[in-house]
Amino acid sequence: MLNIPDNTFPRIVIIGAGFAGLNLAKKICKKDFQVVILDKNNYHQFQPLFYQVAMAGLEPSSIIFPLRKIFQHKKNVHIRIAEVQSIDHENKRVYTDGGDIYYDKLIIATGARTNYFGNKTLEENTLGLKSLNQSLILRNAILTDLEKALMTQDYDERQGFIDIVIVGGGPTGVELAGALAEMKKYILPKDYGELDKKEVDIYLVQSGSQLLPGMSEKAGKAAEKFLDKLGVHVLLGKRVSDYQDGYVITKDGEKIRANKVIWAAGVRGNIIEGLPEASCIKSSRFWVDEYNQVLHTKDIYAIGDIACMKSEETPYGHPQVAQVAIQQGSHLAKNLIKKQAQPFKYKDYGTMATIGRNKAVVDLKNFKMQGFFAWILWLIVHLRSLIGFKNKIIVLLNWMWNYVTYDQSLRVIIKPEEEQSKEQA
Repeated sequence: MLNIPDNTFPRIVIIGAGFAGLNLAKKICKKDFQVVILDKNNYHQFQPLFYQVAMAGLEPSSIIFPLRKIFQHKKNVHIRIAEVQSIDHENKRVYTDGGDIYYDKLIIATGARTNYFGNKTLEENTLGLKSLNQSLILRNAILTDLEKALMTQDYDERQGFIDIVIVGGGPTGVELAGALAEMKKYILPKDYGELDKKEVDIYLVQSGSQLLPGMSEKAGKAAEKFLDKLGVHVLLGKRVSDYQDGYVITKDGEKIRANKVIWAAGVRGNIIEGLPEASCIKSSRFWVDEYNQVLHTKDIYAIGDIACMKSEETPYGHPQVAQVAIQQGSHLAKNLIKKQAQPFKYKDYGTMATIGRNKAVVDLKNFKMQGFFAWILWLIVHLRSLIGFKNKIIVLLNWMWNYVTYDQSLRVIIKPEEEQSKEQA
């Protein structure tokens, strides 16, 4: 058992402490509810800045915040670090690797993971960027391969170590490509002067006809222009189909040499077993009504990336972005508190992406902008969204230092002890 004390308050179990689940919990924790948060990590992680951890621009600790610190003085909030295995919706129970728990209301906010579209080869041979752990794995891979490249005389073998392919031209792919291009321009000459930076090739492969498909055509073209100036090879209309012997293979047969392939080409929901099949759609999200209740269930809700709310305006559901998750968490909290359900209406405040120093694209409701002022706006929005005053200060100081010195100081390879033992054996 998860050892949750019984009391007279209705028990609300929240699965997942991402943007949606955490925002909901913070809104209802002062009311007459017993709130139970289940998550496999004991911290909230700020996903939009994963790529900066991977590029050694930020410390991992600066973009995460301990859950127990958020709810330190809330005696009606119980946090359990456990992995949910299934739901028994008929008996109102959640089963985890640490035991089971009864709920009065269940909130599923499990977010999304990388979508490989059923291609096992790509799943096994590419690097993702959907968690803090994956960010650190990517950082280690980049820095380790640069070290290996220094010791490699063969040109083709060296190219495998230093060339990188990013698959997916959404915000994650674009931001990664820009950060890697700046690392090539500013960091390689300082830290790896023995390598010829002209040999380093960064490829961004996008299956569609424009970058940032969720944004305006103007934003997509601006992002492509910025990346082209940074020396990134942008390949539009190319679909990656395979990876063999150190080569990325596109559907039309083109081969690109690279030992590191970063997969940023899509996401799918983290579905939990146990709910009626009719509640789940093919893209691994739960169907929800306009009140975020999962169809064909009672007292079960889904919010954030895992939820799909269809309407005339959103025939494929809302975009799987942080702002939707935050708003759905807040709205459901109001409905639970007032006990008078109001339908959810998404307020689109705009979308943005940065492509490096002084370069960003922003699509707001009434106007669009690109360049320096868009970059400043991107910095402000992301800084304000971080949890914890200390984290905001640390990130701001890191950004200021990086901007002034054209450098970062976090390029260290930290491997688990088991991995080091294997290499020494």
